[in-house]
Amino acid sequence: MDISKIDVNFKVETKIEKEDIKFHRIEEKPFKIYGVYKEDGMYRRMPEAVAETVSERVHILSTNTAGGRIRFTTDSSYVAISTKSQGFYKTSHGTFINNCGFDLYADNRFVKSFIPPVDMVDGYESVLELGEERKMREITIGFPSFSNVIDVYVGLQEDAVIGEASPYRNEKPIVYYGSSITHGGCATRPGMSYEAIIARELNYDYLNLGFSGNAKAEDEIADYIAGLDMSLFVYDYDHNAPSVEHLRNTHERLFKRVREKHPELPIIIMPRPKYYLNEEEIVKRDIIKATYDNAVASGDKNVYFIDGKELMALCKDNGTVDGTHPTDLGFYSMSRAIIKVLETIDI
Repeated sequence: MDISKIDVNFKVETKIEKEDIKFHRIEEKPFKIYGVYKEDGMYRRMPEAVAETVSERVHILSTNTAGGRIRFTTDSSYVAISTKSQGFYKTSHGTFINNCGFDLYADNRFVKSFIPPVDMVDGYESVLELGEERKMREITIGFPSFSNVIDVYVGLQEDAVIGEASPYRNEKPIVYYGSSITHGGCATRPGMSYEAIIARELNYDYLNLGFSGNAKAEDEIADYIAGLDMSLFVYDYDHNAPSVEHLRNTHERLFKRVREKHPELPIIIMPRPKYYLNEEEIVKRDIIKATYDNAVASGDKNVYFIDGKELMALCKDNGTVDGTHPTDLGFYSMSRAIIKVLETIDI
C-alpha cells in the first residue's frame, strides 16, 4: 500500500532528478532503526524525562543522534535520503559531514557520505549511486553525530525489492558512556567513531551515550545506565570530570551502581585516549585504574581496563585533531585496542 495516497503528509517533495524514485518511512518495516528512537517527533538516545533530570546540557545533547543507524536490504541501484532536522552544530574542529550528515555502507563497505550543503537550514536531500547492477545489498545508513533529526525518508527505485537486514551478533546492545570522544568528535563522518568501527568489524549493536563536555557520572545517569538491558558496558569520562576530586568521588561509584544491578556484566574501563600524559592526567589515570584494581581485588572476574596509551598505540601523539579529540586514525587505534579485549569476551 502506498501510504502517500492516503495521507498527503507522507508524500515527500523532492528535487532529486530520478523519475522512478519512491520514498519510504524508516519507522515502517522492513527498515530497522538502531541506537536512537523517536519520542515526541524527534529522534533521541535516551528518554527526555530522564535526560532532563541529569543536567540541562545532557538534556540538550540527548537529541543528538550519535550512533543512530538505519538498516535494510535492497536491490535498488541507488539510495537517497530526505531529512529534516531541528538544530545542529557547526564546530571549528569537526567536519560538517560528521556533525550534520549521514553516511552509507553497502555490504559493510563504505560507499559515500550523503554530503549536507554548507548553507543547510533544517535538513537536506541527497542521492548515492550503488552501481548499475541490480543486486541485493545490505545497507547501513549512519545518523549524524551532532544534529537533532526529526525525520528521515529513504528513497529507492519504485520497483526495488526491500528486505530486513541480518541481525547483529548481540541481542542486547553494548552501551558506551563518556565524553565528546565517545560522542564521536572529531571523526570525519559518523561511521568513523570507534564504536561504529567496532560495530562493523564484530557485527555488534551499540548505544552511544557520549555527551560532549558533559559526562560527569551524575547519580541520575548512573541509575539510568544501571537500568539498561545491555550485553557490555564501556565507560570513559576522564576528560569531563571537572576536577581530580570529582573523578575520585564518582568514578568507582558509577562502576558499583552498574555492577550492583548487573553482577555478571562485562565492563570495560578506560581513561582518556592519550599516549603522553602530564602530571594531572597521570593522577586521573591512576584514579580510574584504582576502580579496576579494587574490583579485581574484590573477586570481580568480568571487569577490564584499557590504558590510554594502549588506546592510542597506533598513532601516539599524531592521532588527534587538537590534542584531545581523535582523528579517524585515532579512532581506528582505539578500536584496535578495544576489539582485542572484546574478542576475549563472550557477549
